[in-house]
Parts: sequence; C-alpha cells; structure tokens
Amino acid sequence: MKPCLIWWLRLLARLPLPLLHFFGCIAGWLMFVGSRRTARRMIDNLRKSGLCPTPQTLRSMLIRNIHETGKAMLEALAIWFRPPDEVLRWVRACHGWEWVERALHDGRGIIFLTPHLGCFEITALYYAAHHPISVLYRPPRKSWLAPLLDAGRTRSRIELAPTSLQGVRRLLESLRRGEAIGILPDQVPSAGEGEWVQFFGQPAYTMTLVGRLAQSTGATVLMAAGERLAGGKGYVIHIEPMPDVASPIELNRAIERWVRRFPAQYFWCYARYKKPRGAPPRPNE
Repeated sequence: MKPCLIWWLRLLARLPLPLLHFFGCIAGWLMFVGSRRTARRMIDNLRKSGLCPTPQTLRSMLIRNIHETGKAMLEALAIWFRPPDEVLRWVRACHGWEWVERALHDGRGIIFLTPHLGCFEITALYYAAHHPISVLYRPPRKSWLAPLLDAGRTRSRIELAPTSLQGVRRLLESLRRGEAIGILPDQVPSAGEGEWVQFFGQPAYTMTLVGRLAQSTGATVLMAAGERLAGGKGYVIHIEPMPDVASPIELNRAIERWVRRFPAQYFWCYARYKKPRGAPPRPNE
C-alpha cells in the first residue's frame, strides 16, 4: 500500500467517533451508488429475510443499513490505527461478562462467535484487554489490504489464525490452553467445510468448524456482538451463552435471533448465500 494512502487513513482514523460515523453514512451511500452488485445484494438479502414485509419498511431498513454499513467501514480504521485504550473508552457497557468469568473458571476455553453484526471488530479488542484471544480470519483477496489488516488486528493480546489447517490447529492449541478464540460464524466456508442449512428462509452454506471445535475440546460457546449506539455515542457489548452444541442449524438460528435485535446493523451486503467453488449443490438445485 502506498505510504500516502496509509497516512490519509491514519488521519481519518483520528476523527472523533461522531464525525467518523457521519462520514461513514456518506461512505455507505458512495458504496451503494458505486456498486450495482452490492446494492442488488443488500436489497435482495433484506427482501428475502422477511424482516421488511412492505415496500415502506424495506426502504426504511435499506436506508438505515446503508448508513450502518458505511459506519462499520470507517470505524474499523479507528479501531485498527488508534491506541487500544482510546478505542475501549467508546465501550459504554458490557452485558454478560459474567459468562466469560464462569467459562474461564471452568478452564475449558471459550469459542466467541461474533457475526457480521454491529461493530464486530471491537469485541475481540475488548476481550483482549483482559485475556489473550486467537481470531480466525480469511486473508483478503486484495494483497494490498493484507498488511493493513494484519497490523490493525494483531494488537493487544490478539493473534490471527488464517482459515487453513495450520490456523485451525492454532485455534485448537489455544482452546486446550484454556484460552479464547474468535470466529465469524456467518462467514461462508470453503467447500467441504460446511453444510447447506436455512438462514432467514434461504439455503446458506454454513460452517461445521464451530461444532467440531466445541465437541473436541468441551469449550464454552458464547455469542457476542458490539451494538453501535446512535449519534456516535459508542458501543454496548452483548455476550450470551449458546447452551447447545453449535451445529450449523443451531448456529444459524442463533445468528437470526441476534440479527432481529438490531437488523439495520447486519452486513446485508455480505454474499451470505453464495456457493463456494466445489461445494455440493444447494437443496432442490
């Protein structure tokens, strides 16, 4: 990446959060207008979700989602480039931390599931302020983004584990030490690593990794999300247990419940229903 671009990104990251979110709303509209594919995906995903039963509710939700998606894009820069103690001041509350303390007391490790909902970048940073965590991530397709993501996400006590056999082994080692790992449970896995199950009424290729890790280690599975407050007022982190082993069906049902709590903050622009190369056909295909 060119040094001048990094300089501008770092400068943008220094803006106060309300101003950063204001420009994020503009960035969201630029993304929506500038990419027909993204715009179609957002509209189609929202329409198929069943959360917008009328054209009016669909339009209202779409506008809100454009704003929230843009905010997510720009706030990530602040989380990556600003000192962690500055970013963590934006966390106004954390509901459910007692589940973390209970899991640590059990000593079997924690599997944090953070969907593409709200500010998912801040949840790992918040946990890493207290304990180490290894986060599963897929290296970006654009090579120039890799150094930026690596530098931004490997902070405090966060370690990255790539979506490869080596990365999965690293996650297993962390769990066996009684540490925590973080996974985006609605990330589309590679062929052979998922199953077709329903997500908001549509077949979505869903990872089996969470269930395998939970069964092999006995780790506690917790769902976490960073709710974005209006007006750039910060975030509220929510943590809740998943009492059942996280099979793909249970996984998607849990994510659906969380998305319904603040649906405008979900990444409806994400290609959740795509078919990975080499994956089996969709049901009824």
